[in-house]
Amino acid sequence: MPLTPRHSVVVPVCNEAEVLEAFHTRCTSAMQAIGEDYEILYVDDGSRDASWEILVRLAQGDSRVRLLRLSRNFGHQVAISAGIESARGDTVTTLDADLQDPPEVIADLVAAWREGADVVCAVRQERRGEPWFKRVSASAFYSFVNLFSDIPLPAQAGDFRLLSRQAVTALLAMPEQHRYVRGMVAWLGHEAATVGYSREPRAAGQTKYPLSRMLSLASDGILAFSTLPLRAVTWVGLGVTGCALAMGLRLVWAHLVGQRSLTWDAASLAALILLLAGAQFVTLGILGQYLGRIYSEVRHRPLYLVRDRRGFEDPT
Repeated sequence: MPLTPRHSVVVPVCNEAEVLEAFHTRCTSAMQAIGEDYEILYVDDGSRDASWEILVRLAQGDSRVRLLRLSRNFGHQVAISAGIESARGDTVTTLDADLQDPPEVIADLVAAWREGADVVCAVRQERRGEPWFKRVSASAFYSFVNLFSDIPLPAQAGDFRLLSRQAVTALLAMPEQHRYVRGMVAWLGHEAATVGYSREPRAAGQTKYPLSRMLSLASDGILAFSTLPLRAVTWVGLGVTGCALAMGLRLVWAHLVGQRSLTWDAASLAALILLLAGAQFVTLGILGQYLGRIYSEVRHRPLYLVRDRRGFEDPT
């Protein structure tokens, strides 16, 4: 295989032993149909099942397979970043191993790249086999992120995308610790295109993105690409101040016209205290989120650590 293959496919893996062999068969067939040199780079993100052993076996039988094994589970977005950093192709396509994103669509992404696009996103036009809650929560996720983020994302576009070498170089120049790759790619501003496809049911195993992780990813997207929460805190503060002023004027008026009530005064005071306390806690929470991310950045820790690698000319 040439040292610089034409196309690279980056596949993050976390506990996907049940589906890896089927995925590799389909991905290999899809890449061979394109008719150009390629490599498949699997990134084992701290799997606790037999995923790594299966990947090693696949690499032994296919010289186009390269493997990275991270020292622990660093998260899906970091695993994607690790694979992109080690990919050598003129194009780098990222997709998951669960076969919900069909490898056969890569040919369409490559075709769009040949027409001049530096970023080609695969957009889900149909989500077959997913429960209604998953579909509704996914739609709400994109709407929520686009509502608060300064960088709009294509609706229903996940991490199944192709990047040109120029886009990869620009992406690798962004060293932040809290990775939200789809937002970082959108921030680049390169020539972009979309390709529609039907998402298939998961071939085996369980989803790695339950509601809690989707909320965490949405939080990363908003806090990494928008200061709107900080501006919203200012408006909340002004609103609370306005409520407090109105309540104070109401108490003064009640005193002047002789309508004071100790019960009403106590309830009003309790409501005001709770309102102010709640606003303060919300404000401190939002500020804490931003400060925590600043703290993570200034420590300059490595984004990930590699435990093992296979198929690399330089083993270090």
